[in-house]
Amino acid sequence: MDETGESSVLLVARFLMGSLFLWSGIGQVQGYDETAIFLTRHGVIGGLLPIAIFVELAGAVLIIAGYRTRFICLVLAGFCVVTALLFHANFADRAQVFHFLKNAAIAGGLLSLYVSGPGRLSFDAMGTREDQEKSASR
Repeated sequence: MDETGESSVLLVARFLMGSLFLWSGIGQVQGYDETAIFLTRHGVIGGLLPIAIFVELAGAVLIIAGYRTRFICLVLAGFCVVTALLFHANFADRAQVFHFLKNAAIAGGLLSLYVSGPGRLSFDAMGTREDQEKSASR
């Protein structure tokens, strides 16, 4: 596959990963009270919900745009691991095991994107091209 094809696939991957967090963040805003109660039931301070919503929504937008992609991938991967451990670590419940593994798989996908980078169709790559052009003209 050529570089354009790879960049297109990475753009789709960023969109798919980002859309998951966007959907979740919007759902948490729409069901704010229910989500706060859910957090409290699991021993998490409900006041952390605005932070979680911010991480999901901002992370979604930034990863889709390909801005600071590697850093955002690490943040969101960490978020997935913490979420899995806090809310889905009841391994006696098959549904919770599934959600735990789902979060682990999402973290794995984010780490893969961290390694590969965002591709040429991203704000990160635009900055790199501008830097290369400035260096070449000196």
